[in-house]
Amino acid sequence: MTRPLIAALLFAPMSGCLAQTPAQPKAPDAVDRRASSLKPDEIRIYKKVGDRDLQMHVFRPQGWEASDKRGCYMVIHGGGWTGGTPQRMYPFAAHYAGLGLVSVSLQYRLHSAKSGVSVYDCVKDARSAVRHLRSHAAELGIDPQKIIVSGGSAGGHLAASTALFDKVNEQGEDPAVSTTPNALVLLFPVIDTSKEGYGQAKIGDTWRELSPVHHVRPGLPPTITFHGTGDTVTPFAGAKAFHEAMLKAGNTSVLDVHEGGVHGYLMREEALLQDTFQKTDAFLKRLGLL
Repeated sequence: MTRPLIAALLFAPMSGCLAQTPAQPKAPDAVDRRASSLKPDEIRIYKKVGDRDLQMHVFRPQGWEASDKRGCYMVIHGGGWTGGTPQRMYPFAAHYAGLGLVSVSLQYRLHSAKSGVSVYDCVKDARSAVRHLRSHAAELGIDPQKIIVSGGSAGGHLAASTALFDKVNEQGEDPAVSTTPNALVLLFPVIDTSKEGYGQAKIGDTWRELSPVHHVRPGLPPTITFHGTGDTVTPFAGAKAFHEAMLKAGNTSVLDVHEGGVHGYLMREEALLQDTFQKTDAFLKRLGLL
């Protein structure tokens, strides 16, 4: 074989199974498309940790006044506790602001072994946020007994944590200010942190302390849970077990099942998102919260 031919073979463009193409960015889903045009009315600091300020992105209803006593809807983004931003959940906050509630999309510390932030810290932030809402109800124009907390995936776990994990609190906060909301709206949540569910590796040996399905008891807030049977990230079996445990404990629980729905299914299509809103609206109206 001649040298020119060898050189041509060595430096020819790669093709076939060895060729590499740049990863394509994720196409915007229904929630992304809505979020792109939304802006909060206020970005409010609810907690300081070291030199970091943690934010609430607040959406106010038309005609809001500080003297109001409106219901409040707080939503928490997912991302496996390690990613995500409040902007992802803007459409949920905006929807409920449009129905007359003061709405919040929450920022929290993200779990990272490098920075030393644990899932326990994420839980503490969610619980701190509810305490902030209650203790500042007068200036926020909300009724402290009409607080709804919602979240998707890991955000659903943090939403549930506000009602469940009474021993996980930020040092120095007043435990007399309840973190328990008046209703929960859980979207394909991390609900079982055992090896059959999600999160055991991130939480560690104490995973049971932060596993909602293992902490169901009487007196928990009315809860509606949306989950798909095809979810392999936060398996449907956990949501079903949580719902059944809630009913057995005498709590109000609704499980909305989407046959074949994968993780995050209701965020992807406008029709599914609208269906979620309609069913949640009806649930909250029955409770007198909307």
